[in-house]
Amino acid sequence: MIDSHCHFWHLSRGDYGWLDGEGGPLQPIRRDFDLPDYPGEARLIAVQAAPSVAETEFLLSLAERAGSPIAGVVGWIDLAEDGAGETLRRLAANPAFKGVRPMLQDIAQTDWLLEEACPEALDTLQELGLRFDALVTERHLPMLEAFAAARPDLPLVVDHAAKPQPGARPGWEEGMAALARLPHVRCKLSGLLTELSEAERADPLPALQAILERLLDWFGPERLMWGSDWPVLTLAASWQTWRELTDRLLAPLSERERRAILHDNAAGFYGVAP
Repeated sequence: MIDSHCHFWHLSRGDYGWLDGEGGPLQPIRRDFDLPDYPGEARLIAVQAAPSVAETEFLLSLAERAGSPIAGVVGWIDLAEDGAGETLRRLAANPAFKGVRPMLQDIAQTDWLLEEACPEALDTLQELGLRFDALVTERHLPMLEAFAAARPDLPLVVDHAAKPQPGARPGWEEGMAALARLPHVRCKLSGLLTELSEAERADPLPALQAILERLLDWFGPERLMWGSDWPVLTLAASWQTWRELTDRLLAPLSERERRAILHDNAAGFYGVAP
């Protein structure tokens, strides 16, 4: 297996602003999460959880540990900074560095990627063969379609299927269907449990099946990749619960299709060596 989306953090590093404070729903994950804490057996794509280059370097240091299961790192740089291309070249000297993820969901300006990101930095991403993880919600989907259509040579994956919300979601469906018409766009089957309502979490399979049915219609099994979003996942369920739900969700598919979602698609997208 390849877990295409997990996180690690040391709170003492001090740049996880979204984890600041005390109490509230995030309290269970306000602690350090390191490699030995990961609860499953998989090769891992470690994804940034803080908007700093230091976070990228921290994850790369984890990947360099002896016996590390991390096969790739999706980091962060300021794509609006003049020196972004130079930073990308420096980071890309490390073969574990696979791509970047600006935290678009936390930026108030919905069109930031189109209006503020430096074209030169985006050109450098393509030149270096790096990937783009899109952390977006429904409001970003029209913008993301325009961005992806303008850059057909930049491999792009939608994290957490753009976080579909409970209930009717015509805007999400329209936006995701449009993105799926672009052949270089992929989608992560991750982060879905934490978006379900409390009622849905009591029996999550029907809601998850409805989402997966739409994703399979749009992307097919050849453009979906499995991820855990651990440890954020643990706010809704354990890693093992999500893994078991995944097996039930993918049971109707062929063995080849299941392997594609659980391993091959992530390996191909991120350039993970056998």
